[in-house]
Amino acid sequence: MTDGQGEWIRRYRAAPEAAVQVVCLPHAGGSASYFRPMARALFPTVEVLAVQYPGRMDRVNEPCVDDFAELTERTLAAVRRELDRPVALFGHSMGALLAFEVAKRLEADGVEPLALFASGARPPGRPLPRHAHTATDEELIAELVALDGTDERLLDNEDMRVLVLSALRADYRMLDSYRCDGPTVACPVVSLTGDDDPVVSIDDAAAWASHTVGRSDLHVFPGGHFYLDDHWADVGEVLTTRLGTHLPTRTG
Repeated sequence: MTDGQGEWIRRYRAAPEAAVQVVCLPHAGGSASYFRPMARALFPTVEVLAVQYPGRMDRVNEPCVDDFAELTERTLAAVRRELDRPVALFGHSMGALLAFEVAKRLEADGVEPLALFASGARPPGRPLPRHAHTATDEELIAELVALDGTDERLLDNEDMRVLVLSALRADYRMLDSYRCDGPTVACPVVSLTGDDDPVVSIDDAAAWASHTVGRSDLHVFPGGHFYLDDHWADVGEVLTTRLGTHLPTRTG
């Protein structure tokens, strides 16, 4: 299957003069639009490339990918088409594992990411929650509500609820297929997490340090699994600080 140019990448704030691009990879059941606030927070010094997985939003008529290796390779191909500047990777939850695998493959191809930002995620090698793909809709909805990452108005709409749950089930099947075939990346790894995350402990977040041969940092914010929702500006500051040597000096 050949993916058309532009199907995978969303630029909510195009910044062709930005010195750095950051590829943002969504969580299970999520879509590229989750990173609109990130694009606003980093514009115009950093250009955000948000990945839209098949089966989401404007790609809803495409089948979801439920194999992790396949999604990695297709995401990598799409990202490589868009890169024309130094790049960093930012993934939230499931997206952090995908970002890790994409970073490894970029490095193998001679492209050195400036950093990998792993948000709200257990690192490879730490047991992931294995989700029952045949769980009832009510069980999945209860989980979404507990994590506080989905607008409940979407879940109240029958058509939207079907789409959300379909994508979530596909992603949970995909997570079950994930196998880490290499333990480390060369680029720095920055782990970010909420101090009240019910699925990722601070110890889990800190363990990302063992998955890089470079520098590692940990940033803990108030909040749960979707702590980002209340801290986009602060997270943006973490990114710009870490990427600072690659960004233009502000004047005035």
